[in-house]
Parts: sequence; structure tokens; C-alpha cells
Amino acid sequence: MKFIGNTQEYLQLQTLEKQNCDVLNEIIEGSLTVLWFESDFNKLIIDGQEYIFTKNQIVFLTEFHNVEVNNISKIRFLKFNRSFYCVLDHDAEVGCRGILFFGASQLPIIKIPNEELEQFETLWKMFTIEMQSKDSLQIDMLQMMLKRYLILCTRLFKSQAHYPNEKVSLDIVREFNFLVEQHFKKKHSVTEYAELLNKSPKTLSNIFSKISSKSPLQYIQDRKMLEAKRLLRYSDLQIQEIAYEIGYEDLQSFSRFFKRQEGISPSIFKENA
Repeated sequence: MKFIGNTQEYLQLQTLEKQNCDVLNEIIEGSLTVLWFESDFNKLIIDGQEYIFTKNQIVFLTEFHNVEVNNISKIRFLKFNRSFYCVLDHDAEVGCRGILFFGASQLPIIKIPNEELEQFETLWKMFTIEMQSKDSLQIDMLQMMLKRYLILCTRLFKSQAHYPNEKVSLDIVREFNFLVEQHFKKKHSVTEYAELLNKSPKTLSNIFSKISSKSPLQYIQDRKMLEAKRLLRYSDLQIQEIAYEIGYEDLQSFSRFFKRQEGISPSIFKENA
């Protein structure tokens, strides 16, 4: 089921199985995707890394993720574009920027606990019913349901990822993740992001030490590596062009960075990809 509004608002809601999973690779500019797995042993390759998803896990993707299907059974698939609902403009409403979408490092994955499953099931059922409505209030209802869906998911992610309870610390983590996503090609040091946040590097390190074994610097480096691997795997750019694309002035510096992180050179990685 698809909703297309008068000003190109786009929302797609459907159940994916093996025979229609090619929908995952349809490109909609400015789109975000939420996959809710209805069974165990779903195997996807996302940006070259294999993931096995179990029943009632949910994963969050942007248009920049490269997805290959190895094995799926049933997935509840939701995709929407920026015109339908912009999570950046409406961050004050749902608070998922830098958490579910536009984060700096790991793939956002949650697991719906049994005690909250009924909430999600009911919302999905209402979603599917409203997709079939054709009145002037349909888009408002669909946006409201999407907002509710994202809020439920954001709450779960913060709980399961052990994000700080203090709002100030949480906002700093979210904003740091978002800033890294925006600037990782040009800004490579923790100090640069600390300045953007009006915090000291030590403050950032202390906050991140409470939620992760990774330092702020590792989040920055992970995001650079993710982009480098994407370009090496999926683009026709030369390695020197890729080095420049993610902020390195010379090939040698990029190669040293890549080998330090991955254990092999960019050229060998590209050959094996």
C-alpha cells in the first residue's frame, strides 16, 4: 500500500516476503525505512556486513544503506520520505535524530519486548486500515501514526542501548551523533565536535563512557570507515578519489588510517568486496 500526497508526500506500508523483497532496493530520494521482522532467521547484508534478525526485532535504515537479501520470511515494511514527515524538522516531537536515524556509527536495532508487543500490533493494524481511507484527513492521521510509531521505537532504543536518563546528557549524545553524520568528511577530531557543542572533549568522553565502550573518537572513525567501505564496494571511484571524498589530502594518510582500522589496505579490501 502506498500513499502519495499532493506535494509528493510518500508513505509505503506492506508485508515483504521472498517474492516481493526487491522493494527493499527501490530508491526514493530522502526516504527512511523501518523493517519489523515477523519471524526468526532473517539474513540481510547491509553495507557489506551480514546481520541475522530475529522475530520482533526492528531495524532503521536511510536511503544510503545498501541492502542485500540473503533470506527473509515476513517483514513489516515502512518507508516514508522527507515531504511526508521530516524527522529533522520535527525532532522536538519524536526525538529520533541521532538515535534511530542519522546516527554516527552502529546500525540502530531494537527488540520489541512481549509486554509492549500489543501496542505495536495495534498501531500497525490501525496504520493498515488508515492507508485505505481516502478522505482529506488521511495524511494527518497517517503522520500522527508514524509519529507514534517512531516515539515508541525511540523509547525502546534509549532503554535497550542504555542511553543516559539525564536529558542534557542524552541531548549531547544525540547531537554529537548527528553532527558526526553531517561533518565526518571534514571534521575528524573530537575537539572540533566539542567546540560545535560548546563542551570540552573531556565532558564528551565522560558522557560516552557511561553508554559505550567506544570513545567519541571511535564513533568518528567508524563513520569514516563506513563511508570508505561503501565507496570501495559500491562506487566506481578510484581509491585516491575516495580518500579525498572523506577528507584526506593524500592517499598515503587514508591508506594508513584504513589499514589501522580494518587490518588490510583499501586496494585489497576493494578486490575482495
